[in-house]
Amino acid sequence: MSTANEWNERNKAVIEEFRANRGQTGGPLITRPLLLLHTTGAKSGLARVNPLVYMADDDRYVIIASKGGAATHPDWYHNLVANIEVDVEVGAEKFQAQATIAEEPERSQLYERMATEHPFFAEYQRQTKRTIPVIILTRKG
Repeated sequence: MSTANEWNERNKAVIEEFRANRGQTGGPLITRPLLLLHTTGAKSGLARVNPLVYMADDDRYVIIASKGGAATHPDWYHNLVANIEVDVEVGAEKFQAQATIAEEPERSQLYERMATEHPFFAEYQRQTKRTIPVIILTRKG
């Protein structure tokens, strides 16, 4: 299993490639729509950026707090719970958004749609006992 430092280095490389290529990445992520989620650390107050697979839902963006099927939520999810105001980069565009944790039945409906488009999300849910949160990002303004 990869260490947190290895994941941080991978994410850093993906973020650099994303920005250098106006939202496009290569390798295993080439066919996956990515956005960059900017949050404020819940404990540290520091700016954080995470590359995440997303799904468009009308004028909203849907992301999944899967952490690869781990037993705990990702750090960025805790940051969102503490501060719902975020910045988002999609392609070459950057905008402010508000994060909302989807409630049932919408959570399950969105998760199922995402898992249909990206089957690894179905596998992540099978790997954990926790209910994986679905987050809706709504552009501000």
